[in-house]
Amino acid sequence: MSIRKVELVSYEYYHVYNRGNSKQKIFLDKKDYLRFIGLLYACNQKDSLKIGNLNKGQTLFDIERKESLVSIGAYCLMPNHFHLLITQSGDDNISNFMQKLSTAYCMYFNKKYKRAGSLFEGKFKAQHLNTDRYLKYLLSYIHLNPVKLTQKDWKEKGVKNEKEAVEYLHKYPYSSFLDYINTTRIEGKILDKKPFPRYFRDTKSFLSEIFEWLSYNDALS
Repeated sequence: MSIRKVELVSYEYYHVYNRGNSKQKIFLDKKDYLRFIGLLYACNQKDSLKIGNLNKGQTLFDIERKESLVSIGAYCLMPNHFHLLITQSGDDNISNFMQKLSTAYCMYFNKKYKRAGSLFEGKFKAQHLNTDRYLKYLLSYIHLNPVKLTQKDWKEKGVKNEKEAVEYLHKYPYSSFLDYINTTRIEGKILDKKPFPRYFRDTKSFLSEIFEWLSYNDALS
């Protein structure tokens, strides 16, 4: 998928993503993934993020938000990058959210691993999803990313074991796939599907749509 600079316009849809410097891993263990996922929720507010105000036993999902900056329709975390499907209702909201998210996670990561400097490869990238077909396709693209972790070259050579791929997605906890198949979990608070088109009538239609892509050799490359 090509990278292009776009203007971030309110009420339009965007695929936002970034990766680690020199393709380095940005998630080294389970706690790193969970921290970033919690920040997807906690940073999505116009107020300042005050993690220090949390009581013992509370998590980032216990933070009371007032007004959100963006609506997140889908997400996926991979070892060295992440993907978001996102829209904004006000000018600069996406940029403000991404700055808060990137800064908060970088501070956490640098402190934990005793490092300094930037973690991400420059500013986040964004693609304007300007057609229904493109937007619907991105829902599959984002949620199918983890298949690469079990079948690395599936996009180029096709899926060797479709059952294995499907089972892996059902077990992968670091994306919104589980929320789209109606799994009840705290991470569901991240998503706000209301501003996005309702492409799927139910779980069955969602699964049918994204798994159809598994039959294409290079459809998502």
